[in-house]
Amino acid sequence: MPRTRAYLSSLNPRLPRSVQILQAGGLANAFGNGIVYPFLFIYLHNVRGFGLGTVGLVLAANGGVSLVTGPASGLLVDRLGARWTLIASLVFLTAGYGGFALADSIPAAFATSLVAGVGNGAFWPAQSALITGLTVREQRTVAFAMQRVMMNLGVGLGGVVGGFIASTDSAWSFRALFLVDAATFVAYGLVVIARVPEPTAARERAALQGRYADVLRNRIFMAVIAINCAFITAGFALLEVLPVYAKNHAGVSERGIGLIFFVNTIVIVIVQLPIARLAEGRRRMPMLALLGVIWATAHAFTPVIAAVAAGAAATALFCVSVAVFALGECVHGAVQNPLVADLAEPALLGRYMALSAFSWQIGFTIGPAFGGALLAAAPNGIWGIAGGICLAAGLASLAIERSIPREARRSPGRREILSPAAG
Repeated sequence: MPRTRAYLSSLNPRLPRSVQILQAGGLANAFGNGIVYPFLFIYLHNVRGFGLGTVGLVLAANGGVSLVTGPASGLLVDRLGARWTLIASLVFLTAGYGGFALADSIPAAFATSLVAGVGNGAFWPAQSALITGLTVREQRTVAFAMQRVMMNLGVGLGGVVGGFIASTDSAWSFRALFLVDAATFVAYGLVVIARVPEPTAARERAALQGRYADVLRNRIFMAVIAINCAFITAGFALLEVLPVYAKNHAGVSERGIGLIFFVNTIVIVIVQLPIARLAEGRRRMPMLALLGVIWATAHAFTPVIAAVAAGAAATALFCVSVAVFALGECVHGAVQNPLVADLAEPALLGRYMALSAFSWQIGFTIGPAFGGALLAAAPNGIWGIAGGICLAAGLASLAIERSIPREARRSPGRREILSPAAG
């Protein structure tokens, strides 16, 4: 029993109050995202009647504009501050995702997707820079792990609620989802304005020197970004096409889709902090190689499930598959952002975080576009291709390990975390 209590105590993030407030606001924000995320593809295809390829391009447009606004937001973070950059991103997200409620034509869908993409591009660099700036190195693995817990908890709860609201027989049920999502962005912005400080004073930011060229010359960082891009494209991004595949090829209902995403969330909420604890003192790149194996395994199950089951049985099997996928998400959450923070130059933190987010934006641009096209042409083949890419990204992680600075190869150990001042 004492050992159990000690272990549970070790999972306590012990984060600064400002970070706790930031992440509590992120929970509300993620709840809104969860309400619409599993159903956006279904809304545009099954309710609005847009073709699968067209829907893929609409979602890709969101990622495409993020490719421009993401790097630009890195400059804003370094010069104007992460806090106000985050608030500006939430304004665009409110207008963009709220606008989907009125998007009854393909041009309108593209327009709202582009506006939302501006916000998406700026959101993650600002959010990650705030967390990095408000914590010390030894706290960052658990801080980013906790961020992943809160985000996924919100998404999962939102997915369940959305599953009870959404119905392909009623366009208004989907419009309600988008309006709730917009309201959560507003709420999050008010929390940031009222309770979260800017970690770097304006005078300090003005004295910082550096350019994007300095970041691009960091070859090992760019290799880490390329590997992450592969993981996002073949992993996270395909969660956007899984709902329409499950519905159209395995007869999974909207409520079933909400349940599938809820299971994914529950696994992350339960397992993320223990995996972050397990990562302490361990080499990061072998953990990314393990991530590739986990996601390839989950993808391999997907066409098998559609071939052997339908309806409720398929829903249950997809819950198992996404639970396996969630284990990989937890590994990624314990490794990727803390590694980027360790590789970053303090004066260029915003730019480093922007390029890290850039890899996500590339993945969410390529993934839905090719995913939509492949679903129309070869709906079962996409999962084997994606699994192969995940395995290759894992092997590439092992190949670059020796080039990573020694101090960044491992997550901080338990002694460092318990005594951060010693680091």
